[in-house]
Amino acid sequence: MPPSNRLFEFLIASIVIILLPGPSVLFTIARAVSWGRKIAVLTVVGNDLGSFVTAVLVAIGVGPLLQHSKFVYVAIQIVGGLYLIWLGIGAWRHRKAHADQMLNAGEIAPSISRTIRQGFMVGLLNPKSFVFFAAIFPQFVDRSRNVASQMIVLGFIFALIAFISDSTWGILAGTARVWLASSPSRLVILRSIGSSVMVALGVYIVLTVRRG
Repeated sequence: MPPSNRLFEFLIASIVIILLPGPSVLFTIARAVSWGRKIAVLTVVGNDLGSFVTAVLVAIGVGPLLQHSKFVYVAIQIVGGLYLIWLGIGAWRHRKAHADQMLNAGEIAPSISRTIRQGFMVGLLNPKSFVFFAAIFPQFVDRSRNVASQMIVLGFIFALIAFISDSTWGILAGTARVWLASSPSRLVILRSIGSSVMVALGVYIVLTVRRG
């Protein structure tokens, strides 16, 4: 288990990152608008399962390296902050395109198993997830303890928060299908706010790199 103070910081950072409408949220909203709340929630289940598997793979591969190399530990923290800044800038540049794509779904609702499977593959095969987990999770671990196990715990917590948040987005979007479908541009404002906060969080991480 990560130290309590860093776990609290991780919870705050995770909630901020997850609540902001990124690609996974738009993916969920697209399905909610097209097929309703049930499909949206099942998509979230699959997506978060895939993301957690990704987090475990990252922890197993990156954890031991971080524990035995102070240089890599510091370097990854800096890269992680810069990566968040890069994501925020990219989200700002493409905020309108992402919103316009939210209705690009088929007309026939997929089965339960297919929905979960599709969500799982999206979460598992997203290359950005590998980079994101490898860059962000090390900010909140204690190198004097087992880093891999700490990162797995963080991955589980992240997936749990993501499930609650993304499911809420899906349920709300499924309930307000007509309102969202009539004006995807309403998501642009949320996307703009989210990208700005992401840049700010990245700057904060870079300026407060831990060397312990």
